[in-house]
Amino acid sequence: MQYDFIFHNPTKIYFGENALDNLKEELKKYGKTVMLAYGKGAIKKIGLYDELMKIFKEANKTVIEFSGIMPNPTAAKVKEGIKLVRENNVDFILAVGGGSTMDCTKAVSMGSANNVDFWEHFYMNYNIPEKKIPFGTIVTMVGTGSEMNGGSVITNEDVKIKTGVVYPNMMPDFSILNPKYTYSLSKFQMVSGICDMMSHIMEQYFSQTDEDNVSDDLSEALMKNIIRNAYICVKNPQDYNARGNIMWDATLALNTLIACSKKGDWEVHNIEHQISAYYDVTHGMGLAAISPSYYRHIMDYGLSKFKRFAINVFNVNPENKTDKEIALEGIDKLEEFFKNIGATTKLRELNVTNAEELDKIAETCYFSQGAYKVLNADDIKTIFRNAI
Repeated sequence: MQYDFIFHNPTKIYFGENALDNLKEELKKYGKTVMLAYGKGAIKKIGLYDELMKIFKEANKTVIEFSGIMPNPTAAKVKEGIKLVRENNVDFILAVGGGSTMDCTKAVSMGSANNVDFWEHFYMNYNIPEKKIPFGTIVTMVGTGSEMNGGSVITNEDVKIKTGVVYPNMMPDFSILNPKYTYSLSKFQMVSGICDMMSHIMEQYFSQTDEDNVSDDLSEALMKNIIRNAYICVKNPQDYNARGNIMWDATLALNTLIACSKKGDWEVHNIEHQISAYYDVTHGMGLAAISPSYYRHIMDYGLSKFKRFAINVFNVNPENKTDKEIALEGIDKLEEFFKNIGATTKLRELNVTNAEELDKIAETCYFSQGAYKVLNADDIKTIFRNAI
């Protein structure tokens, strides 16, 4: 039986080579002071920073810069942004970059608009923000889908916790997606994003309901599109059509559309988040290293869906094979795909090899209800050992 659901996504998307042309009109909707949030300066290397400054000037905006947002943004960096917003009476935030910049911006938006301790109130106690500072995004690295969802993942280094929240009222007002802005990414960054979006889809696909449903059909189409275009992008990183498909795949993977009537799993993400809280691991690569081990561990509890995945996504020939053999071959094909595009498929490739420390991390993982199997610390220890 399918679950009831509500679908509402208010984010406006501007997609294509000329998408930035719409920014000046959007800026008219907000006050005079804009905070430009970005990372370590890649937007300057590709010329986007200068284009934005020209648009801000034409729109008669005062610009406050919030730069240096790192991968796996920290609570300390969020507090820095909140301070800037409050001191300068910022009316609007424009996040330019990838998921880390967008996630940090969401935390700054809710933290500066509400008079609370942002970490305890929103990330530990999961209180829905009452207010936010309006914000939009310009995407330069794809993978997280943060440009069209209310999710935000922040790392608190003091307590060694990396956690995410999803608040429907924290979706961007608008997002600008130009595939050409992703051309300057290294192969490592591009592949990491591809692994992330693939994992987002699988987290929703491998979950109830398992009766025939639109969401699973859409998920299979998206995964096949990612696989096909990932190989093209690795061979020719400036193939506009392939980069455009991958960019839109990432958005659709986590804009809540394919989550309709699905429970979702998110155990792989929960596990990887805790690894990243202890190690400086790139998120998508961490997911790629954990996923095959995790899915082999839970496969028997959702065997029919893993069989379907093998046949429909990776074209496994089911002839003269048991359901389990088919399912295992599908997971092997997934791991092979990750390897072929240059992703890490073992934790040792990420310099995560200390078994005792991994046991400690397993004890700190947040345990959700899971989709097919409720994990405990011993399950995660086994997954880690098989993933090393």
